[in-house]
Amino acid sequence: MGSTFLEACQRRPTPHTPIWLMRQAGRYMREYRRLRRRYGFLTLCKTPELIVQITLLPVEKFGVDAAILFSDLLLPLEAMGLEVSYTKGEGPIVRGIEGERIAELRPLSPDSFTFLTQAIKEIRRLLPEGVPLIGFAGAPFTLLSYMIEGGGSKDFSRTRAFMYGAPERWHQLMGKVTEAVITFLNLQIEAGCHAVQLFDSWAGSLPPFAYREFALPYTREVFDRIGGRVPCIHFSTGTAGILELIKEAGGDVIGIDWRTDLGEAWRRIGYEVGIQGNLDPAVLLGPKELIEREAKRVLEAAGGRPGHIFNLGHGVLPQTPEENVRFLVQGVKEWSRR
Repeated sequence: MGSTFLEACQRRPTPHTPIWLMRQAGRYMREYRRLRRRYGFLTLCKTPELIVQITLLPVEKFGVDAAILFSDLLLPLEAMGLEVSYTKGEGPIVRGIEGERIAELRPLSPDSFTFLTQAIKEIRRLLPEGVPLIGFAGAPFTLLSYMIEGGGSKDFSRTRAFMYGAPERWHQLMGKVTEAVITFLNLQIEAGCHAVQLFDSWAGSLPPFAYREFALPYTREVFDRIGGRVPCIHFSTGTAGILELIKEAGGDVIGIDWRTDLGEAWRRIGYEVGIQGNLDPAVLLGPKELIEREAKRVLEAAGGRPGHIFNLGHGVLPQTPEENVRFLVQGVKEWSRR
């Protein structure tokens, strides 16, 4: 496949800097909001026809250089036997995990995700030539954090207290979650995803020594066991202080949030890996002059080196105007043309 995105993942020269956006198919889109009024979130995530429709929307509307599968980080937890629900405006709620119930967690079965593999095959059939499909999963630490906290958290104090206070049980749980993540990513790759991204959204809550001891080995195991099949992106947030450890954990491309300079981040992790990012999502709420100036700042920080994939430093915000997304996507292609 002749793809600027896949070429950049391998740090090869491309005609322009490829661009895709996290949450590019989501709440800021009119079509998505209409679907969300008709269907519950889990219905959207588990109905092949709806997964296909939502995944393709930003490709058709904005011309992004890659599609990302419409799904959710927490689907593997439900398949492991936990109760996962979504309340509008309040985020996900996870019920069922307690330290003494480790043995009750089921191994992940690919048969639980036929809806997803069916959707991937149909998306592959419908995607334009040169536009690859990215699959994804939550990293083991982030998924276990959701399990222990029962949902999102501001400080992840319950997670960290469990980790420090019951390290043996922590490692047992992380082993089970890691196996689930590997199975989940492999089934997406086997169904046809051209690349995958691992989201470690909450890794930034850890001090360096704790990340190295309690999270890094499991993330590295994921990359070791899926690496080489397709390009792998490793994205985390709030991890400017441990970028070198994030790189050590693995990934062909390191995705960074907006809290650090992209050029400095790339220098720290080394140019033998690609980099993805890292426009502040709030910039897309401003005028086009601001968007152009800040996008060019990110491109300048990358220095024109092969291996940069333009993205936001996190997902598209729900209040983002669609025309600003279109302006950014087309602008990056124009401003970065070699």
